[in-house]
Amino acid sequence: MSKILCSTGALIGKPNNRDYKLLEPLSQNLSCDGFEFMMYNSWYDKADNIAEYLQEIGIIVPVMHCEKHIGEALSKNETKEALRLFKINCVLADKIHAKKLVIHLWDGITSDMNFHNNLEAYKYLSDISNNYGIELLVENVVCNRENPMKHWCELAERYSGIHFVFDTKMASFHQQIDLLYKEEYSWLWKDGHIRHYHINDYAGGYMDWNQLCTLPVGEGNIDFDAFFSFIHKIQYNGTFTVEATAFNKKGEVDTDMLNRCFGYIRKHLDID
Repeated sequence: MSKILCSTGALIGKPNNRDYKLLEPLSQNLSCDGFEFMMYNSWYDKADNIAEYLQEIGIIVPVMHCEKHIGEALSKNETKEALRLFKINCVLADKIHAKKLVIHLWDGITSDMNFHNNLEAYKYLSDISNNYGIELLVENVVCNRENPMKHWCELAERYSGIHFVFDTKMASFHQQIDLLYKEEYSWLWKDGHIRHYHINDYAGGYMDWNQLCTLPVGEGNIDFDAFFSFIHKIQYNGTFTVEATAFNKKGEVDTDMLNRCFGYIRKHLDID
């Protein structure tokens, strides 16, 4: 049965001082099935403490999201440092018993400008994650040079066993959600490449950088009726994560909004 997860990045951010110890009280007010833990670059010296804390409070973390600057470092050909940081992410994922690890293979201002660096680096990332028994998932991150579907195709051609996470907001930014439904790209789900979904809305047009924020389901222009109809068609029953930013400028978290998102998804998936 499908599991609906909440990104800890939707709960913890700069406005509340990235206080990961807020997760225990907040989790008690959320109706999700578990969490996707988001790693921040300011937490590397706290990784052991974070792992201990998450184990102590007993929340379920099937998926972890790598710290995003790793992809940016790869783009800049800072491979040695990127791999060092990636290993720390893998160690943390292993300690909190996450089975899937999401990565922004490219990111930041550099983005996919030097995609050949990211393409080459994937094999090293995959080897490291495999050593920890963790499934690495490459996200369809927004691009400033090409587009995520093109890069997915390049990656799959080079690495036949690669796995992906499909983010609805990222796809909508490039007007690529409909590509998921086309026979030309059916290999993505028929061959089991997509192993996880991020469910977020988007209110902008094609590559509208001013609108690139993570919205709750129903507050943008994504046709989720069509999306979930497709999910039913392909009989996908894996994990979904809601990433909609729930904290305001004061750091206060709107758990009711997130619960509405979880309920919306459950209704469309016909699960209790």
